[in-house]
Amino acid sequence: MTMHDYRIIKLNTEIIWPSIVAIERLSSLYSKDEIYFEFANNELVINLRQLDFSNFKENIQLLTEGSDKGTSQLLNLIIDNIEKIKSYGLKGRKRLYVGYDKERRVRDRREKEKERGIYYYANDNTFSKKNNVVPPEFINKIIVGDSEDILKKLPENCIDLIFTSPPYNFGLDYDNHRDGTDWNEYFDKLFKILKESIRVLKYGGRIIVNVQPLFSDYIPIHHILSDFFMKEKLIWRGEIIWDKHNWNCKYTAWGSWKSPSNPYLKYTWEFLEIFCKGDLKKQGDSKNADITAEEFKKYVIGKWDIAPERNMRDYGHPAMFPENLVERTLKLFSFKGDVVLDPFNGVGTTTSVAKRLSRNYVGIDVSGEYCKKAEDRIKKTQINTTLF
Repeated sequence: MTMHDYRIIKLNTEIIWPSIVAIERLSSLYSKDEIYFEFANNELVINLRQLDFSNFKENIQLLTEGSDKGTSQLLNLIIDNIEKIKSYGLKGRKRLYVGYDKERRVRDRREKEKERGIYYYANDNTFSKKNNVVPPEFINKIIVGDSEDILKKLPENCIDLIFTSPPYNFGLDYDNHRDGTDWNEYFDKLFKILKESIRVLKYGGRIIVNVQPLFSDYIPIHHILSDFFMKEKLIWRGEIIWDKHNWNCKYTAWGSWKSPSNPYLKYTWEFLEIFCKGDLKKQGDSKNADITAEEFKKYVIGKWDIAPERNMRDYGHPAMFPENLVERTLKLFSFKGDVVLDPFNGVGTTTSVAKRLSRNYVGIDVSGEYCKKAEDRIKKTQINTTLF
């Protein structure tokens, strides 16, 4: 085998005779196909290929028990450096440190992407690349009215990000909105509003819709919306599962109890469908990005564990998403100073978080009562000035 067949770890450390004896004892427990060690000029070289790491760790612990302090430190340094390796394959009980990704690696990936046609369904869009500004009379305003009509007053390509959750059509008790209408009527109205939303979205802007399919009606709303956006030539960026872990409602219906006849599947999550207009890359000044490194690593994983909103009764609204859901979305997909639109703003969770995170906002809802509550929240919201 060549050096390319091993993962190499080099440790700069003083090599003493007891340490050499301990390393040789450790090495005798494994074949050269798994791991072997080399000494050279106060440097220990670990040649790592595959390893039952749990067994290796146990043997290290046994060796340290009867060793001097220097040898124990070296043995612990070995285990610490191997444990830091987070990228490996698995074969039985063994971790594979080399060659595990050969089967998954695609040669000439970029050329093959071009050949297949990356987001082929959106390449023939006719979107203008010229972005515009939102008229000042709409900036940082909560507006009462039908979004289909209000949005027609805005110029095209003026909104940076749209984050919203349309009425569920489950039969919930919204103010000034009849929920639970015929599905054709529901989608006809929703698509009219979403078409206007697409029109006002900037080139490179994002539209993110939180939806929950009505499983009892077998209506996959998230798939229907995705199909709509793709037909409108938007680019599908991805999907986030918002797991609410609301287990209390998990066992309220079973379908065919203890029978494969007609089991009813249970879900504790909703979906965030994410689409881009014209381009996956959004223009913005990196100085206005306010997401930390730890937040970024956490948020890009497409499953968010966030508890549902607990204060819906206080606001008198039957279907609110929590502020944490909005905060993650705005930090991951927008910059400070961007304009955020919610065409189904309800009692103003989106607009309140937008203000707190130094985004501009436009909130629209048909309910005057909800808009009043949204304005009250805005007045109480303080802009976050915390530096990171």
